[in-house]
Amino acid sequence: MILAAALGYLLGSVPFGVVITRALGLGDLRKIGSGNIGATNVLRTGHKGAALATLLLDSGKGAIAVLLARALGGEGAALVAGAAAFLGHLFPVFLGFRGGKGVATFLGTLIALSWPIGLMACGLWLLTAAVTRISSLSALVAAAGAPVLALGFGARGLALAALFMAALIFLRHRANIARLVAGTEPRIGRKT
Repeated sequence: MILAAALGYLLGSVPFGVVITRALGLGDLRKIGSGNIGATNVLRTGHKGAALATLLLDSGKGAIAVLLARALGGEGAALVAGAAAFLGHLFPVFLGFRGGKGVATFLGTLIALSWPIGLMACGLWLLTAAVTRISSLSALVAAAGAPVLALGFGARGLALAALFMAALIFLRHRANIARLVAGTEPRIGRKT
């Protein structure tokens, strides 16, 4: 379990958004738009390919952590590694523990832990994004729905892990929630 947590955390700590934007000469992502290291902020650079790569790699690191841990230590290790990868994204050792909001890593982790639940959470994100064009609201709806979905499937361990991650997603979105209430939250694709 300790090894699963350590490896999951280190994998989750890789800041793909920062790496990709630097490699493409787009600047320091932490000084662009919201300053967040995730795909939504990468999209604000105007480079859709970089945003897609960030989304896939950030979600992939959670999924890979889960799959490796499951192969080596079973389902308990998979849950620990997934939560640790998520924490690594939020508090990455490589960026002085100042990371992203964890949505892509959360969804990738969910898909690897239980693909039906993960895909339904992604569906909640996509549906909300299609209707509102607001990434943060989509993330909050998906995060809130995931523990409920897990309970509906009788996956109590996953429901607890999803609840833990969802609570942190809500905490990381405090400023977004305030802007949502004020009606000033930017829409997907807007550069600032």
